[in-house]
Amino acid sequence: MTSYLIRRVGQMALTLFLIITLTFFLVQAHPGDYASFYVLNPDLPPDVKDRMREAFGLDKPVWQQYFIHLKNTFTGNFGVSFGHFPRPVMDVLAERLPRTIVLFLTATAISFYIGFFLGKAIAWRRGGLFEYAATISGATLFTAFTPAFALMMIWVFAFKLGWFPVGKFLDPLVWRGTDVTANYVFGSMLLSAAAFFAFALLVMLLLKRFGRRVPSLAALPVLLGGVAVMALAWAFSGIGELALDMLKHLVLPVATLTLISFAGTMLLTRNSMLETIREDYVMAARAKGLPEKQVRDRHAARNAMLPVVTSLVYSLIFAIDGSVIIESVFSWPGTGLTLLQAVRSEDLPLVMGAMLFIGLLSLLAHVIVDVLYVYLDPRIRYQ
Repeated sequence: MTSYLIRRVGQMALTLFLIITLTFFLVQAHPGDYASFYVLNPDLPPDVKDRMREAFGLDKPVWQQYFIHLKNTFTGNFGVSFGHFPRPVMDVLAERLPRTIVLFLTATAISFYIGFFLGKAIAWRRGGLFEYAATISGATLFTAFTPAFALMMIWVFAFKLGWFPVGKFLDPLVWRGTDVTANYVFGSMLLSAAAFFAFALLVMLLLKRFGRRVPSLAALPVLLGGVAVMALAWAFSGIGELALDMLKHLVLPVATLTLISFAGTMLLTRNSMLETIREDYVMAARAKGLPEKQVRDRHAARNAMLPVVTSLVYSLIFAIDGSVIIESVFSWPGTGLTLLQAVRSEDLPLVMGAMLFIGLLSLLAHVIVDVLYVYLDPRIRYQ
């Protein structure tokens, strides 16, 4: 496995090099002078133009610019964003990327859980009213036109019912007069969520270690206690209202993405389960007299997860560049909306930096899938 991972890292480095090269020459093929986008921008002061011309070798031949571009890329120097001047591209991406990851990671985790649970349930008990209702409703939502469905969600739950904000990342009226920044509050929320998930994982591992002595339901009050402690800490921190405002703005985009995407996981799980339950090891488990729930979850569902996990990982990675529609409709300031605005304003440094990040994350997705395959199916071995 180690030698396989070393080879895959080498393949990733070669592919990333090709992505960087292709991106550079695609921009070079753009009509007009490539250097003029940097040095003739009216928003840039003359001293900044001189520094950029020297840093990127814009007064040199194309082949020299290419090697300077490679050096700058591998050192993390993507230049200054025109639309967010004078902020560097890396700073803009570091700010916007976590917002997109949180949005799509939350929606994907919820939709995966719902879709996988429904998929294995309708595959195990076919022919009932529950199967028809879940399949028809899921397929209807999965084929819905995303912009229209998102606008309908805003119209119903924001305009008519008034339960959630219309869009954006925060409410300026709530944040008026505060001394903290949105990035600070959002970062604190991420740290709190990471601490809670680490705590939950530790509880689950301890219960698995002492599973025969401690009932499984003991995890529920422990986890609820952790939630209560975290909520009290936020309430007395002085920024709990600001964090709650961000969470309110997060609900509608997450709900929209979940309703649209859970059906894909459900139908894929159903088809995979229907193939798995015909296998000999499932029949052998039933012949041993094992409970139906154990046969379904430990024998059939676990092996049916392979294509579902592949789809899950790829959907997480490609959601970063596919987030343009949702982030534009809800005015969510993430990577998708930033990339769209950069293309419209011809902010080439930001476009090239975003494309590089998308390519890198896509390559990482393939390695993650290979490792998960070995964990989920011990029969798989990479020679």
